[in-house]
Amino acid sequence: MLCPVPAEQRPLNEYRVLKDSWFFGWSTGSAKVYTRRLILLWSLAWLVSGPVAAGSFDPQEYPMNFALGGILGSNLAVGLVLLRLVLGWGYVGDRLQRPTVIYEETGWYDGQEWIKPAAELDQDRLIVQYELRPILYRLRLTLGGVIASSMLIIALWLAQ
Repeated sequence: MLCPVPAEQRPLNEYRVLKDSWFFGWSTGSAKVYTRRLILLWSLAWLVSGPVAAGSFDPQEYPMNFALGGILGSNLAVGLVLLRLVLGWGYVGDRLQRPTVIYEETGWYDGQEWIKPAAELDQDRLIVQYELRPILYRLRLTLGGVIASSMLIIALWLAQ
């Protein structure tokens, strides 16, 4: 059976585009590369949040507030990036797992639904199981760590 879904709307192609993209692709690398990029992202965020924190709290007079504010700002930036990654991969994973593909032929007003053949559905679900779930697990674990560390920073801030 010929697939009527336009190529750019097929879940498998959406997965490949994400995997090959610069932004989403960096979360698929080795643990070492992934960690290095997260540290780089956090450091770049510090270049913005550090001066903002210094403008809000004089580092000489309020060193703890300055440090905690800068760290929290960097964590916020990293958390937003991780959230975007989780949402993007989750969306594609959801489309891969569904037995039907909802697509648009020419615009938003003519949505159609196509039922995947069993072989294609099995292939898509294997990709989710063995390729997407580890990516999502890593991203969710990292996001949880960023949230937990941010909560700790807020508790330290309130405890002063």
